[in-house]
Amino acid sequence: MADQRPLYERDPDAWQAYLAEGNAKQARKRVGADVLLRNERGDVLLVDPDYKPDWDLPGGMVEANEAPQSAAERELHEELGLRRRVGRLLVVDWVAPHGPWDDSLMFVFDGGALDAEPTPTDGELRGCGFFPADRARTLLRPYLWSRLRHALDAAEDGCPRYLANGTDRGSTSRG
Repeated sequence: MADQRPLYERDPDAWQAYLAEGNAKQARKRVGADVLLRNERGDVLLVDPDYKPDWDLPGGMVEANEAPQSAAERELHEELGLRRRVGRLLVVDWVAPHGPWDDSLMFVFDGGALDAEPTPTDGELRGCGFFPADRARTLLRPYLWSRLRHALDAAEDGCPRYLANGTDRGSTSRG
């Protein structure tokens, strides 16, 4: 009579191979992690990357098997020389496929306040600066402005936002 136990009990090595094969077939997503940093006036820190035409929030792409929050902290250190723990999640934005890019998940974490403007420490940045929200809106692409606007709202009311292409998809504010 054949052994009727599940594969994970009968043959743990075969079970691991089965899981690895399934994992290899799973979809992969690009993931980014940005940080909302402000000064005492509430102005937002933006960075000016040399590899794209518009300003951006500090942060970058998450590496394989890296937690988004850790990636945000790593990027702050690499780009701006800041060693700090980032705080709570403010926004998750699902970005649909566009141009040559597959879809992605973009996280925005609360980085708190800075006393002084940092100096870029990475050759990828032309500069950085604090800007009031209305000026940030003119420097950012519309989808990034929408993400930032929702992050500012989430920082204010304490309710994280889930967005799809920068549009709120069902967050509820306290109220």
